[in-house]
Amino acid sequence: MPTRILPAVGDADAVRSITTLLSQLPDADPVAPVVDSTQLIDTLARLAAESVDELPEVVVVHERIGPVPALELIREVALRFPAVGVILVTSDASPGLFQAAMDYGARGLVALPLSYEELASRVQAVAQWSVGVRRHLGSGGDVFTGVGGSVVTVSGAKGGVGATLTAIQLALAAQASGRSTALVDMDLQTGDIASFLDVQFRRSVVDLAAITDISPRVLADAVFRHDTGVALLLAPGEGERGEDVTDRAARQIVSALRSRYEVVVIDCGAQLSGAGAAAVEMADRALLVTTPDVVAVRGAKRTVRMWDRLQIRKAEETTVVVNRHTRATEIQPPLIQKITGTAVAATAVPAGFKELQGAVDAGRIHELDSKSAVKQALWGLAGELGLVKVPEGAQKASRFRGDRGSVSFRRRKEGGG
Repeated sequence: MPTRILPAVGDADAVRSITTLLSQLPDADPVAPVVDSTQLIDTLARLAAESVDELPEVVVVHERIGPVPALELIREVALRFPAVGVILVTSDASPGLFQAAMDYGARGLVALPLSYEELASRVQAVAQWSVGVRRHLGSGGDVFTGVGGSVVTVSGAKGGVGATLTAIQLALAAQASGRSTALVDMDLQTGDIASFLDVQFRRSVVDLAAITDISPRVLADAVFRHDTGVALLLAPGEGERGEDVTDRAARQIVSALRSRYEVVVIDCGAQLSGAGAAAVEMADRALLVTTPDVVAVRGAKRTVRMWDRLQIRKAEETTVVVNRHTRATEIQPPLIQKITGTAVAATAVPAGFKELQGAVDAGRIHELDSKSAVKQALWGLAGELGLVKVPEGAQKASRFRGDRGSVSFRRRKEGGG
């Protein structure tokens, strides 16, 4: 059977050189090359959604691929698509880089300038490895083969707008619907998820920061399984230790979580750190929580502009969630959408200080009454974002959307109200 080879090469000259050699290999079936890291992950995800058998046996990653650095890209491919063998093409064939490439999940390394013999040998070895892995998967091995979980980040326009509450309830809704869910506190210095859920655990996200190979067992040792079933990865008790979680470490942690859970919700807080920026950049959905007041909305606008300047995320790829919404307030969701230039979630979360106070003070926010308008709205938001598993035969339009307390400004606008 021909070996399917997917080149990931950004440089036009390198594309021609690599594809020419690949086409000459025996039993090789090179597919159309991808030009950057985003296109590579999207292509593999689309193929994996059909079947693991649709994935190419070999991916050839050029050292100058971008925007994600080559080694970090290899790490993500290895975690999300374990049946795919990755070969790194690089001008640095030193033992140090070879070891680093192996640590990040590469199955081989080929030095530049390319040699037909070396490339043919590496492709053949990696293809045989990939076929062996797929044979193992077919026999029912416990290896993650899916497209990868959905990652949602929740950031605050400023402190105190309800980002942590939002993140917790989104995770609870996803878990309650039958999806395996991880909740991560990436507000590394002032994270409060442990307080909201009244849990104490000696492990934290910092324990994963220095680990280059986050295996399922290592990940399982770091997370805390809450009574609700949600897997918690908490912020460190000593805020200064948060500096140990670099952007590179955050990418590895998020990739590892994505490979093991269907839904990953990350509370990034209101202060931008390198780790939080990496999480927002990697997220499938990035939420920015604001309240309908001048100070918070200005903060949301500043955050959106900063993310854009730093090339973390474009405004149109960000979704603003309006918390503590009332019909009487002067600042309504359509105005916030206009000011920030973002999408705004159709579900606005109503103000509910009294119903929240007791659960927050007791650290039992997960036991919030099901009749709570705030809880119903946030679980409705989870449905809007596609985080909940809809029962078979249920109407798609419902998706938790008709719950009492949730407010959809789009429906009101379309209805003329």
